[in-house]
Amino acid sequence: MAGDQRPWHGPEIRTYGSSMEEIRARRGLNEIDEATCWARLHEHAVGRLVVNVGHQPDIFPVNYVIDDGQIVVRTAEGTKLAAALMGMNVAFEIDEIDEHNHVGWSVVVHGEARESRTLPAVMHDRDLSLEPWARGDKTRYIRITPGKVTGRVLEPIDDDSEEDAS
Repeated sequence: MAGDQRPWHGPEIRTYGSSMEEIRARRGLNEIDEATCWARLHEHAVGRLVVNVGHQPDIFPVNYVIDDGQIVVRTAEGTKLAAALMGMNVAFEIDEIDEHNHVGWSVVVHGEARESRTLPAVMHDRDLSLEPWARGDKTRYIRITPGKVTGRVLEPIDDDSEEDAS
């Protein structure tokens, strides 16, 4: 690929003489409004639960449902459940990436995790359409109450306008 058109898979970096807004505009990186973030959360079934394990972040792929404005994950006893409940503050992420065309989007939810513990809450969660994909005794339910919901989309760049900007 010629010039600056190589895909960058690392963190965003500052380019001297350009603001982050200018860099984002050139690359087609835009924020997604919260309503669209929620629509995407409702449309998907698999995400990543981010927890703190021994002062280190850890990420677990999970399937989920949205119920009453909360993300519900069905799990078993273990690291994921313990870390989510001990730290309580978690992140949850979904995305869709097209590596070939260098476009995609990501939605991140920061919130508080709690386990459904009362009999009515557990019975309600069992009635949700949340079947575990992985084998095992997945009888515990984690509910994430969102505190902050954000999203970003990397949209296609018009090659003509990119060449004009050079």
